[in-house]
Amino acid sequence: MSKVNIDKEVLQKANKWLEGNYDEDTKNRIREMMQNEQQELVESFYRDLEFGTGGLRGIMGVGSNRMNKYTVGMATQGLANYLKARFSKLNKISVAVACDSRNNSHYFAKVTAEVFSANDIFVYLFEDLRPTPELSFAIRHFKCQSGVVITASHNPKEYNGYKAYWDDGGQLISPHDKNVIAEVQKIQDIDDVRFNGRPENIHLVGTEIDKEYLAEIKKLSLSPELIQKHKDLKIVYTPLHGTGYKLVPMALEEFGFENVALVEQQDIPDGNFPTVKSPNPEEAAALQRALEKARKIDADLVMATDPDADRVGIAVKNPENEFVLLNGNQTASILTYYLLTKWKENKKLDGKQFIVKTIVTSELLNDIARKYDVESFDVLTGFKFIADKIKAFEGEKEFIGGGEESYGFMIGDFVRDKDAVASCAMIAETTAWAIEQGKSLFSLLIDIYLEFGFYKEKLVSVIRKGKAGAEEIQEMMENFRENPPLEINHSKVVLIKDYLKGIAKDIQNGKEEKIDLPKSNVLQFFTADGTKISMRPSGTEPKIKFYFGVKEEIHAAEEYNEMNERLEKRINAVIDDLSLDA
Repeated sequence: MSKVNIDKEVLQKANKWLEGNYDEDTKNRIREMMQNEQQELVESFYRDLEFGTGGLRGIMGVGSNRMNKYTVGMATQGLANYLKARFSKLNKISVAVACDSRNNSHYFAKVTAEVFSANDIFVYLFEDLRPTPELSFAIRHFKCQSGVVITASHNPKEYNGYKAYWDDGGQLISPHDKNVIAEVQKIQDIDDVRFNGRPENIHLVGTEIDKEYLAEIKKLSLSPELIQKHKDLKIVYTPLHGTGYKLVPMALEEFGFENVALVEQQDIPDGNFPTVKSPNPEEAAALQRALEKARKIDADLVMATDPDADRVGIAVKNPENEFVLLNGNQTASILTYYLLTKWKENKKLDGKQFIVKTIVTSELLNDIARKYDVESFDVLTGFKFIADKIKAFEGEKEFIGGGEESYGFMIGDFVRDKDAVASCAMIAETTAWAIEQGKSLFSLLIDIYLEFGFYKEKLVSVIRKGKAGAEEIQEMMENFRENPPLEINHSKVVLIKDYLKGIAKDIQNGKEEKIDLPKSNVLQFFTADGTKISMRPSGTEPKIKFYFGVKEEIHAAEEYNEMNERLEKRINAVIDDLSLDA
């Protein structure tokens, strides 16, 4: 096989691992890559894994750019060092640690707990896999200073990850994320990591915390009397081999739903995800078995959660009695509409409530909030920024709910991350509410479009793997930033928001305004015909994401199919005009 040119820095890193206190299996694998898999060696060592919008995430394997005992250990040691410096006045520093169903998740969680415990940090370690939102809940419940969940969310089976949380139950944000990275980078030798755990500093957490978490979810219910009337609502649910397999059915039962059918083949935790190509509820293929079951029993609602149960995808029946998948924007819009309507009916709105969405999420959520005179805020992509907004208003304003286009939603503030367990229960309740009015969830969505306008969004991900791919993604962003289009699909660009520069520029008059959000590598173009285009490199995956949004008025439910097709063509024309090659 042909040799690959290997950077000196890559060789230096690889040789450092060969010379260091690493296990022999690891060293043998490095030698094998040096001899026969030079490209894999480059990919494994050309950089260190870094925290992105979702924390540490990568392919499992040997190397500084891979998820393994040593990269997990270094991340944990860095976090431990930061916690000890930040909370030096506390008598006891504590953290919570959980994991999902992925391969090596239990092992990485154990390594994480042992490193923390060796650093005299007390660990609440879940004895078995748990949803990510429950980890967030546990941090607040146990009054921990931090927490970690081992998960790669909806990524393919070769991935794993490490999400780090702060004392409010939200994921790390600036300056804490940068400070932890700095602490990790100070570790120049693996011998600086304390791997020998202290069992007396580790407490196993069992089902007792499940009961506390589910009790809080049950309090979210706004229409218990309607659920009693429609308790036989036919629901099909699949956890896609993930952590939702126990708690989502339990949450539905707590709400009062008695007719939940599980997809048996996928109701078994398995890190190989044998029945799906990818355990991602955003993809139609992942819901195929659930839809087959739903058609057999004539279900009213289909729901699927990802491996760590923080995202949920749903399918509902259209007027032709066919199941259609709703996207994350649609689900978030329906939930927001239901929550605000019921809060108003229940006389719970007093001007102190608010919702939050991310900047790439549908503007429809803001329109709904305006109708009910509820404040709405836009934040950067990632639920850690929604959590930070809740923290900023703690004691002053009440958070109702918030969401993002990537199938995440959060209700209430007892959890500070997207929560598919609570969302599944609330989606089922919203369905019961619609049925009580003689509607389906789909017809409720059309009603929302009739009132606020038909919003249609689409996401295109351009994947570019490896070192060369990362460089290409960076070049794409630089080109759009330095040479922005003047026109997109025959409509003039009227506003450009550059979140890295922190500036919003009105193209028509040249005026610039400061964007009051943290700096982030995101660009947005707004055109004269109302098209919204957002682009951002993913912080956790080798891709750049393009978000497209268009809107037109719709005057009758019968116009839905025609308008949907028309807006789809409009978005595709925009994509073609930008010459995107996914």
